[in-house]
Amino acid sequence: MKFIRSLYLSRLFFILLTGIIFLFLLAFVFPWLFGVVRVYFFIVLVLAVADGAALYVPKKAFFARREMADRFSNGDANPVSIFLENRYPFPVRLEIIDEIPFQFQKRDVLFHTRMTEQTQQIIRYELRPVKRGEYEFGAVNVYTRTPLGLIRRRFRFSQDAIVAVYPSFLQMRQYEFMAISNRLTELGIKKIRRIGVSQEFEQIRPYVPGDEVRSVNWKATARRNELMVNAFQEEKSQAIYCLIDKGRVMKSPFEELTLLDYAINASLVMSNIALIKQDKAGVMTFSDRIGQMVPADRKPGQLSRILELLYRQKTRFLETDYESLYLQVKQHIRQRSLLLLFTNFETVNALHRVLPYLRRLAKDHLLIVIFFENTELQELLSGPARTTEEIYLKTIAEKFFYEKQQIMRELQQYGIQSVLTPPEKLTVNTINKYLEVKARGMI
Repeated sequence: MKFIRSLYLSRLFFILLTGIIFLFLLAFVFPWLFGVVRVYFFIVLVLAVADGAALYVPKKAFFARREMADRFSNGDANPVSIFLENRYPFPVRLEIIDEIPFQFQKRDVLFHTRMTEQTQQIIRYELRPVKRGEYEFGAVNVYTRTPLGLIRRRFRFSQDAIVAVYPSFLQMRQYEFMAISNRLTELGIKKIRRIGVSQEFEQIRPYVPGDEVRSVNWKATARRNELMVNAFQEEKSQAIYCLIDKGRVMKSPFEELTLLDYAINASLVMSNIALIKQDKAGVMTFSDRIGQMVPADRKPGQLSRILELLYRQKTRFLETDYESLYLQVKQHIRQRSLLLLFTNFETVNALHRVLPYLRRLAKDHLLIVIFFENTELQELLSGPARTTEEIYLKTIAEKFFYEKQQIMRELQQYGIQSVLTPPEKLTVNTINKYLEVKARGMI
């Protein structure tokens, strides 16, 4: 039974068999063809048996193995490698089918290659998950053919594996590397000019052109006989919370990722940057009811706790309860903190329903409301309107675009900071706002 399951006849075999049938039919009209057809059939049969024997006589003639990370990064291209080893004493042609998880909705993960005798080869490709959770991989199927190509033998290397898809830790590592090497500007992070002077003294150092004269330490200057200045550093150990809305407004998809996943990826990067800046990072999720919370801290393992919490979050399809959020913040966050609220508003009326609670939050903390531009509306507004229907659609799009700007103005009117950003630029714009707030000494 195992032999039958692994045996496949090639297209060439069926083409030759069709030719034999056609010649047999002609032989009824031309009897002299019977002898030719019998010889032709015998040759094909012998070649097929010899081809099958060459494939099946060696017991461990081929080996394949899938290599990948233990966990994938959501929204990023994750590398997968298939290691191949040909142990046949002759060249083979291969078809490799990798059974990837159904969440990718791909049925074309098929590779064609050719390997010489006793050689090794690696096939590399990438998978981009767009949902967090567990992904189950199946087997690696390898179909081998000899140069003759009449018979195919299937090797099935069972490598059933479950891979957890976490929030975008690859993006987090990229920003972490850039932050450590002071190259964040390459990712779009702006250099924010510090306004005023921090009160945390760092060191006394020699004066360099550009230092403020007010920071000159005259006593140290007299002792060293050269200009010395007091150097200050940014305030540290400030509490930074990412508040993530899991309500129905965050279910909208952009480039296959939901707004919730964009917010989760940005929160992970933001928490890591805050920890690098010696601040305390925390996360709170909410929807129609309060979700989970990691209190702000910068102890070892804090980022791992945040990552595990973000991994388990799912969108709820109910209206968000901001009153519960306010009560939860008031109960658990006693220290004045920076609150980065990831949510979305499509209309001014939606903002008015929650504005009283946002004003209360802004009274005790520095609140920054981060919501999303509809990039599809931008594409619609940029194009010309040629028909009556397109004119109506463009008018409606302009109304929604105007309402987004009105939301920003209303928040500013009540002293609430806001960031309106395209989903793909959420992380960059969030970090820029955080650095701006740090530079201005607002927390």
